[in-house]
Amino acid sequence: MDNKIKEKKSGKFLATLIIFSLIGQVAWVVENMYFNVFIYNMFSASETQISLMVGASSVAATLTTLLVGALSDKVGKRKIFICLGYILWGVSILAFALVRADIIGGLFPTVASVSAVCITITIILDCIMTFFGSSANDACFNAWLTDSTTEKNRGMAEGINAMMPLMAILVVFGGAMLIPIKNTEISYWTIVFCVIGTLVILIGALGFFIIKDPKIETQGNQNYFGNIIYGFKPSVIKSNPLLYIYLLLFTVFGISIQVFMPYLIIYYERGLQMADYVFIMAPAIVLAAVFTAIWGRIYDKWKFNKTIIVSVALLIIGYVILFFTSGKVPVFIGSLLMMCGFLSGNAVFGAVIRDNTPENKSGMFQGLRIVGQVLIPGIVGPAIGAFVLRDAEKVLIDGVSTFIPNASIFMGALVVALVLCLLLVGAYFLIRRLKKG
Repeated sequence: MDNKIKEKKSGKFLATLIIFSLIGQVAWVVENMYFNVFIYNMFSASETQISLMVGASSVAATLTTLLVGALSDKVGKRKIFICLGYILWGVSILAFALVRADIIGGLFPTVASVSAVCITITIILDCIMTFFGSSANDACFNAWLTDSTTEKNRGMAEGINAMMPLMAILVVFGGAMLIPIKNTEISYWTIVFCVIGTLVILIGALGFFIIKDPKIETQGNQNYFGNIIYGFKPSVIKSNPLLYIYLLLFTVFGISIQVFMPYLIIYYERGLQMADYVFIMAPAIVLAAVFTAIWGRIYDKWKFNKTIIVSVALLIIGYVILFFTSGKVPVFIGSLLMMCGFLSGNAVFGAVIRDNTPENKSGMFQGLRIVGQVLIPGIVGPAIGAFVLRDAEKVLIDGVSTFIPNASIFMGALVVALVLCLLLVGAYFLIRRLKKG
């Protein structure tokens, strides 16, 4: 596609970006945060089981993105993978409405612990759901976004894309509040999974009418399995050193986020005893999203070095406030700063990685991106979180011992963020040397 055409983004492009990014992130909120609350509230899952679920899903996401991303490059199409992937993604979400103790207990009447079986089934279904979601979103939607933009407007597009994870949290938890309180825990989760699953299916069907496939050079004459490992070849690394430096930095950034993120809602709800935490998060999310949209445009002018400093600084200040305070006002301020740093950092890293991705090979590199953005952070981050929570307070819920997350998750995240600061300084001088030749 001609760069001049790609730089002039139509209203249809922006609508497609917003709709598919938002609904995709709504589905990921269910997977990344709501499943944690689901197995915690319904089956008294431990911090180790939550960490295992996040890690298993990260592995599934990485393998899927590697395989499907390279396949979409080979056939030169994104649209069909995105639309069918979203439809099947929605179907897999609907399946979670059947993960109930009464149903599973009836299927396995002799098991010693129905809750343990339910947790295992949830983890397996989570990996299946991740396969469809990563095919549609991680592999092909992200490749479509890279193919459809240029260096002159990627900050703008990535600013919109990066604000969607927390906007999705607002949509999911705000929508969940509309479910009548009189509903039992079982019917509450049934409604959540059925509504979101149906929504994702409908958006997948809509994509057949609104998504425009960018023109890309197919990789049909290349070996498919060679394409899968393309981004890991030493020659490719040598030819694109900046891309790999930014990916390394993004990985450490992601680890910091994943130290606290799987436990965040449980911490607000149980650790701080804030039943109305949505009213604290909602305005913070809206403000952080607006900031990120603006910050994406600033990235187009300032580029990486200046914008990432501000993002990481906001993240660190937010961590410090959340670690040392527990009142509603300081928790709101800390959450706002943390979310601003998180979202704007995602936008900055996302844009600079797209800027350094070789043209017509964006599908091949989506798997590499997921290794840095999902796989390593998804395994290492929650493990660090589980480690710092190893001595967390234990309580009995329905006769089962479970943990209460505490503020130490933010201290663990802070330590990783400080490591990131040191790496950013080293990367600055290394990149200057590389650019000088």
